[in-house]
Amino acid sequence: MRPDPLTFTARWSVRQYEVDQQGHVNNAVYLNYAEELATRHSDHLGFGQEWAAAQGGAWVIRRNVITYHTPARFGDELELTVRVELVKGARGQRRTTVVLVPEGRLVAEIFTEWVWVRAEDGRPAPVPQQLVDLAAAATAATLLRRSVTGS
Repeated sequence: MRPDPLTFTARWSVRQYEVDQQGHVNNAVYLNYAEELATRHSDHLGFGQEWAAAQGGAWVIRRNVITYHTPARFGDELELTVRVELVKGARGQRRTTVVLVPEGRLVAEIFTEWVWVRAEDGRPAPVPQQLVDLAAAATAATLLRRSVTGS
């Protein structure tokens, strides 16, 4: 079975400087995690910064929504998985999950909405067709799920 190109997983350990005064990963660090994972995913697929520049554009984050479930602490090993949910118009949407290894306990979920912008003026523009095509099935499934659930 071929791996799903819309899903990417990586592992790393919590570093000391990511921990706050309460002894757990600072809330803002999860945004760094989600962006780092998205960057690794894009690079892995060949759609990284060089590819984007050749298309005359770039991705910028428009919105993040984080749901926290349990704290992670210094030294904890985390498994992070990102999944592309939608690529349509000028938008891309990804959902990242963070779990503790080896327990598999959910630490956090991060929903990120990205906007494709033109490099020349920073204005939103249609996502390159190659990415729209790659994510077509996921986009259709996401739109159907949202129409059924109303969310």
